[in-house]
Amino acid sequence: MKIVHLSDCYLPRLGGIEMQVRDLARRQLAAGHEVHVITTTPAAPRGRVPIDPDGLDGVTVHRLSTDLPYELPVNLRAPAGVRQVLDQARAAGQPFEAAHIHAGVVSPFAFSVAQVATDAMVPTTITLHCLWGYLTPAFRLLDGRSHWSRWPVVFSAVSEVAALPVRRIVGPAIDVEVLPNGIEVKDWQVDRLPRDPDDVLVVGVMRLAARKRPMQMLRALREARDLVPASIRLRAQIIGEGPERRALERYLRRAGMSGWVELTGRLTRDEIREVYRRADVFVAPANLESFGIAALEARSAGLPVVAKANSGIREFVSSETEGLLAATDAELAGALVRLCRDAGLRNRIAEHNRTVPPSVTWDDVLVRTDAIYAQAARLLAAGPRP
Repeated sequence: MKIVHLSDCYLPRLGGIEMQVRDLARRQLAAGHEVHVITTTPAAPRGRVPIDPDGLDGVTVHRLSTDLPYELPVNLRAPAGVRQVLDQARAAGQPFEAAHIHAGVVSPFAFSVAQVATDAMVPTTITLHCLWGYLTPAFRLLDGRSHWSRWPVVFSAVSEVAALPVRRIVGPAIDVEVLPNGIEVKDWQVDRLPRDPDDVLVVGVMRLAARKRPMQMLRALREARDLVPASIRLRAQIIGEGPERRALERYLRRAGMSGWVELTGRLTRDEIREVYRRADVFVAPANLESFGIAALEARSAGLPVVAKANSGIREFVSSETEGLLAATDAELAGALVRLCRDAGLRNRIAEHNRTVPPSVTWDDVLVRTDAIYAQAARLLAAGPRP
C-alpha cells in the first residue's frame, strides 16, 4: 500500500505527535508499505544542516515549509503543494491509497488538506492527537460553516477521552474510531538498579509548557516533601524543555527546592531509559492529556504512574494496579505522598507493571490502522455523507 502521512509537525521538531508519526511511518515501511510524509516543518532550524529531508529513516519526506520566525510550521500555500504531490503520483500510475492526517488542537495544515486528499480520490483518515477541551465550541462553530463532520473521511482519536468531544459534535450517526498511540514494550523494559526503600526518585517527562502543567508538578512535589517523613530522601527529575523553564527555575530557587529537584532538559530515549532504571515513581500532572505516551513508556519500564483521572492515561492506568489516579491537584500530591511513604505499595505496582505488558502495542495499533484505512476506502467509494 502507498501511504502518505500529513502533519503540521514532524522531525526535527520533538514532541508527541512528531514521534508517533515517525514511529508509525517506520513500522509501516518495515511491514512492506511505501510511506511518505508531507509536513510544513522545516528540515532544520535556520542556519543548521538539514537532517535528511528527503529520506528520513527510509521514509520519503516532502517539506512544504516557509521561512517564518521560530521555524513555525505554517504555510498558507501548503494545500496546493499537497495537491501537486498527490497529482504527480496519480499521473505516474502510482496513486496514494491512504492519506493519514494527524491533527492537534491548532493544526491549520492538517485541517486544510483533508478536502484536497478526498478531492484527489485518496481514502482519508484524520486522527486527533489532542484534547479539544474548551475549544470544542469553536470546532462546533467551524462545523456549522465548513461542514467538516460531513467530509468523506474516517475520524479517529488517540483515546476515548479525546474521541468524546468529537462524537458530541458529529452525532451518533458518524463513527469516531479510537486509534491509540503505539509502543514497543521491549524497548522500554529496563534492568532495575538496587533501590533503598527510603530513597525515592520521582520522574516526569513532558514539554515544559503550561498545557502540560509542570508548575503544578513542582507544587505537588513541594507539598509531598512537607508531608513525607524526613527519614525518606525524596528527589525529583523533570525531563524536557520548553517555554516554562525559566519560570520553573525561579520557583525552585524561591521555594528552596533546587537541591533536590532537577530540570534535566531534553534527553534521548536511551538516556530516559537509564533514568528509569533508578527511578521509583512517574508523575503526569496534565489535565489535557489525550493519551500520555510518556506515561505509557514509564509504565512499561515498571514505574508506578501518578496521573490525573480525567486524562487519556486512565485508559491504560487503573488506580491501585498500574498506579494511582487523582481527580484534583490535592489528590495528585496525596497520591505522591502515599507512594513515597509506602514502599510495599510502590513495589507491588512496580512488579505488576514489569510483568504484565500493556494492551497498547505497535502490533495492535498497526492492525487497527489497516482496518481504518480499509474503512476510509469504503467511505470514499460511497460518496459524500448526507
